[in-house]
Amino acid sequence: MAPDQYFSAEIGRALGGGPLPEIQIRPTGALPSIYAVSALASQAIGSAAAEVSAWSTEALGVSQLGVVEVDGSRASHWFRRTIEPVGWRPPPIWDDLAGVYATRDGWIRLHTNAPHHRQAALATLACNGDKDAVASAVSRWNGEKLESGVVAKGGCAAVLRGAEQWREHENGAAVAKEAIIHRKDGAMGSTEVVKGTSARPLSGIKVLDLTRVLAGPVCTRFLAGWGAQVLRLDPDDWEEGAVTPEVALGKRCARIDLKREKEAFVNLLREADVLVHGYRSDALERLGFGESTRQEIRPGLIDVSLNAYGWTGSWSRRRGFDSLVQMSCGIADAGMTQTGREQPFPLPVQALDHATGYLMAAAVVRGLRERLQTNGGSIARTSLARTALLLMSGPVGDLNAKLPSSDENWSDYVESTDWGPMKRMRPPVSIPSAKMAWEMSAGPLGRHPPIW
Repeated sequence: MAPDQYFSAEIGRALGGGPLPEIQIRPTGALPSIYAVSALASQAIGSAAAEVSAWSTEALGVSQLGVVEVDGSRASHWFRRTIEPVGWRPPPIWDDLAGVYATRDGWIRLHTNAPHHRQAALATLACNGDKDAVASAVSRWNGEKLESGVVAKGGCAAVLRGAEQWREHENGAAVAKEAIIHRKDGAMGSTEVVKGTSARPLSGIKVLDLTRVLAGPVCTRFLAGWGAQVLRLDPDDWEEGAVTPEVALGKRCARIDLKREKEAFVNLLREADVLVHGYRSDALERLGFGESTRQEIRPGLIDVSLNAYGWTGSWSRRRGFDSLVQMSCGIADAGMTQTGREQPFPLPVQALDHATGYLMAAAVVRGLRERLQTNGGSIARTSLARTALLLMSGPVGDLNAKLPSSDENWSDYVESTDWGPMKRMRPPVSIPSAKMAWEMSAGPLGRHPPIW
């Protein structure tokens, strides 16, 4: 089976089947990888766009389902970066301590971009913030003990495991039994008034965004591209640095303290059509906003979430990021082995994050489509670890592949932002009668009031 067909079939089953427009992919090169990353990129983006196209037909009366066209090259580039600064340089994406270190018995990756995650790593290692000092301290540790120690202090770390080790690991075995997108019915709501247009299919749809770098913000950026009204909420102390210009596009971004401003959150949720969240699985529960409570507050809610390590294993509440999941599940080990490198070798892009983001977007729109028929809400769960298994179970990639870079990929429009002027890559997908576009430039987090 061709890579595109494999991912198309798997994603279609994950969404529950049903008619979708044809997805036509124009392959123009691929990312070099041992896995078929570019095929996954095209199908994940195409599937989400196909759901939007089907929504246009069912909700807005657009005459018939047309072909969804995906530019394979741009889809791959959108998994890498979407902005080209004009006359300025963005700050580094990674903290200076983040990265792979040799332990006494293998390798470990520390994720230290957030200040509290950095502090957790340094506290566990009992050393200062000098990279050489960290490397020396790590070298004296057993990898799994260090991983456990950092996690116990609220940090983020992952030792290098092979695919077979992950399959035999309790959490890896649990993830293997999970659906790519776990979906179930939510509470019944009232008849919804559809306000979209053929040109902006999701306009009028209110999306409450409680996600952080990177999968969740990719999801809501996609929804905003088709007209959804996205309101992102962050705590006062959260920043995403160099990633913000990429993912804040088209969104209103506000600050809210869910511990102290519960009534304000409830009022926002009551008006939302969609809630997208990426907190650890128990976080909203501890704040008094568990799954059943959210459905009571907003009957008919489309509730879509993600976590790093799946929902049924012992790591379901573990903090994690794409780069860490690649270490845990065997991707970085396979990359090291197959390329003959001496260190863990990850994917060329953070494909787990991006693919999961588009799967979430597809689940959101599928939920909206079903609500038209039933007036009922829906609940969908995804995870980076399950997306990793989707990729690893699929066709092999090509380490010698080349992805062409063309000036035609960049829009002529220069976007004015708080960081400086920049160009944005042209959209990777198109659907009949509509245009993927954003009505608001990217800007800093917290720049808007927390109101619809």
